[in-house]
Amino acid sequence: MKEAYLYEKLEDKKVQCNLCAFRCKINEDKVGVCDVRKNIDGTLYSLVYGKTVAKAVDPIEKKPLYHFLPGTLSYSIATVGCNFRCLYCQNWQISMYPKIYEGKIVGDDYPPEKVVEDALRTGCKSIAYTYTEPTVFFEYAIDTARIAKDKGLKNIFVTNGYMTKEAIDMMDGLIDAANVDLKSFSDAFYLQICGGARVKHVLDSIEYMKSKGIWVEVTTLIIPNANDDPAELMQIAEHIKSIDPAIPWHVSRFHPAYQFDNVEPTPISVVKNVRQIGLSMGLKYVYVGNIGADEGEHTYCPNCGALLIARYGFEVVSNSIKDGKCPKCGEKIDIVES
Repeated sequence: MKEAYLYEKLEDKKVQCNLCAFRCKINEDKVGVCDVRKNIDGTLYSLVYGKTVAKAVDPIEKKPLYHFLPGTLSYSIATVGCNFRCLYCQNWQISMYPKIYEGKIVGDDYPPEKVVEDALRTGCKSIAYTYTEPTVFFEYAIDTARIAKDKGLKNIFVTNGYMTKEAIDMMDGLIDAANVDLKSFSDAFYLQICGGARVKHVLDSIEYMKSKGIWVEVTTLIIPNANDDPAELMQIAEHIKSIDPAIPWHVSRFHPAYQFDNVEPTPISVVKNVRQIGLSMGLKYVYVGNIGADEGEHTYCPNCGALLIARYGFEVVSNSIKDGKCPKCGEKIDIVES
């Protein structure tokens, strides 16, 4: 265990966690909504510090990040736990583990120093805090990120975006990029399907991360009859554009999972249509995901339409960007090159 960051002590040995937007007030011997931060005798502790439940070497495109160090590898780690309860969670076996098993915490001992050592050994250019929600293992991620920075590695959050501004302030200078899962533009969706969250906090995080210089990309999983209303998707595109039209938007195909195991996969035509919605709304870069090889995976110049980065699945097949510009027309391409 490690004493938590970003909390305050209250009367009667209660604490208030200020890490995520739920801002849980936690009584003694109780945990927050994430199930992995516990008040022990008036002090808040992370129960998952240094306890990995998943680790892998991934293409950075799998995060997905298409405009941040394209074609490189990212060392990916996770602990159990999440502050959401998404009914369609793809990784529910680990994200929901403490909830399903009544507070049990599992994971291999894996200190930050060893994470960084293994990332370097495997030729990775970054470390991704991913698979579950990195906000709930914030202390572990931040301590690892500090060491990684000193060794020349970049750090990435793959997140639901439900952290506080205080958390983002701590990320400043340590977390280089984030893919934020903007699940819907509807409070009803977040309240009913994601465990009582509200969309405003996610939207605020995207904007605040961007203002702090963190590279941001956004993902929306398109779920039939849940968040696939074209009018709502236009609202998402419009909001992203209002922050920065160069923010890449990844629109992905849903496959049945967890309590949504009886929902049909999203028709591929719907996912492709959402991409066209994003482009028509003025976003520069919109990508499809989870549908197999498709031209919607490629990066095109937003000015002349030239093919710049060709992808096949998570593999970069070719990259013609030179010095951050389109080689055909000279347009500046919004990208962080390796």
